[in-house]
Amino acid sequence: MSKIRSKDTGPEMQVRRMLHQMGYRYRVHQKKLPGSPDLVFPARRKVIFVHGCFWHQHKGCKRAYVPSTNMSYWMPKFRLTRERDQRALDNLIATGWDAIIVWECEITEIGVLKKHLIKFLEA
Repeated sequence: MSKIRSKDTGPEMQVRRMLHQMGYRYRVHQKKLPGSPDLVFPARRKVIFVHGCFWHQHKGCKRAYVPSTNMSYWMPKFRLTRERDQRALDNLIATGWDAIIVWECEITEIGVLKKHLIKFLEA
């Protein structure tokens, strides 16, 4: 578990590279904001979280399985992660920020993801 990174993950780097190539400029991991969002667009007051399907338990995703061993460890861990994510989103929205979550499984369809992000950032 010590090898699991919370910053600069593969999916996050893919989204960052794609947005940079599209001409968007952003800040990363702003600790002053709730949840320390992965990408922050201060002028637009928008943030993007890039979540791994397993760690954040993406509903309906095949990657969001629960390990069959040591369930007494995993179930509370996943529950607390989901609660922390929701608190961060609620706090951001309450302070006037717009937020979106990009799931790891969504990154495979680049065209769809680009349209989705452009719609979010330009709205």
